[in-house]
Amino acid sequence: MDFELPPDLVAYLDVLDDFIERVIKPLEQKDDNIRFFDHRREDARTDWERGGLPNAEWEELLHQAKRLADEAGHYRYPLPKEFGGQEGTNLGMAVIREHFARKGLGLHNDLQNEHSIVGNNVGLLLMLEYGTDKQKQEWIGDLSLGKRHFAFGITEPDHGSDATWMETTAVRDGDEWVINGEKTWNTGIHTAQYDMIMARTSGQPGDGAGITAFLVPTSSPGFEVKEFLWTFNMPTDHAHVGLTDVRVSDDAVFGGEGRGLQVVQHFFNENRIRQAASSLGAAQFCIDESIAYAKERKPFGKPLATNQGIQFPLVELQTQCEMLRALIHKTAWSMDKYGVFQVSQQVSMCNYWANRLCCEAADRAMQVHGGMGYSRHKPFEHIYRHHRRYRITEGAEEIQMRRVAGYMFGFMGQKSPKGVTEGAS
Repeated sequence: MDFELPPDLVAYLDVLDDFIERVIKPLEQKDDNIRFFDHRREDARTDWERGGLPNAEWEELLHQAKRLADEAGHYRYPLPKEFGGQEGTNLGMAVIREHFARKGLGLHNDLQNEHSIVGNNVGLLLMLEYGTDKQKQEWIGDLSLGKRHFAFGITEPDHGSDATWMETTAVRDGDEWVINGEKTWNTGIHTAQYDMIMARTSGQPGDGAGITAFLVPTSSPGFEVKEFLWTFNMPTDHAHVGLTDVRVSDDAVFGGEGRGLQVVQHFFNENRIRQAASSLGAAQFCIDESIAYAKERKPFGKPLATNQGIQFPLVELQTQCEMLRALIHKTAWSMDKYGVFQVSQQVSMCNYWANRLCCEAADRAMQVHGGMGYSRHKPFEHIYRHHRRYRITEGAEEIQMRRVAGYMFGFMGQKSPKGVTEGAS
């Protein structure tokens, strides 16, 4: 059994670090762009005049960084070579995400809106896997270049964690479908030209089958963004959306009629392992910074680092990081070897524990740094506010534990990976 990372992946981390230092860091410092990453001026990200939406200049800066990364051949790393990618693996993405997050916040990687110079273009990956020939022809070019994207309309106001109890419906009317319902926490809808709406087309509430994904133009009559929901960590791009008699053609069906939850589960598994790796990297950053500060800070005439009250909590956090890192690497490697649906239990373990660990590490870092840790002169309170969301979104930690328990006790009732999905998100 070999626990060494692939040499080419380790070498690629050095290439990325060099690109960050030569290209991204100078852009981060140019024209006071650093204001978007200066924790004392965090309001720079938020356009309060537009209801708390992301500042357009900030989003343009992120796009500029992505364009530079794309020109250098990094942004499309996980994509097939025919689309300008490097055939990047799930293991590679996990290692890169942790590596970036361990550097702290910056233009190279900002988890508040999933920005990274190595893109996690889930929409394109799903299009390659589930799109029809016509959809691929229409979408792949624009998705590859970042010219357009679609949001994900899954969660509903009255049904958050259990996507199978879906009240949004789509009824066939000749060659069209008529969609009615509501979605909430519809992230990224402020710039999305399409929304991937999950709607029940057959079956009963609670059934895993019978839910269909539709690519719905956000300009459709009857499609309405009701409000953007303000959060613990602003700005917001999370909307409450309503659909009233929205009509789409059969061409809007994505992933096959009645098989929408399979698309969702594929998205969740790949995204959750990368999110787990990012949370691990952020947790390690908090620990690293706390260790360095404890060596320098000398209250009562001796370094904080000599106190077991400082040492032991950080030892526990570091031990958890090491164990989690091994599980994330094994899980991501298994996804590459055996398929994305074969390690759902391990993905849930990684995800809920990593997100919890990051919050605990950020909280401990604030404590070690004292008043400065609590202030916006340090990034820990921002890290806590941001990563606290991941203990709820994309499947709350209780749902992740429920899924693990389902496998342990035989309650999942899962069929084949190509069949009905597992139910709750």
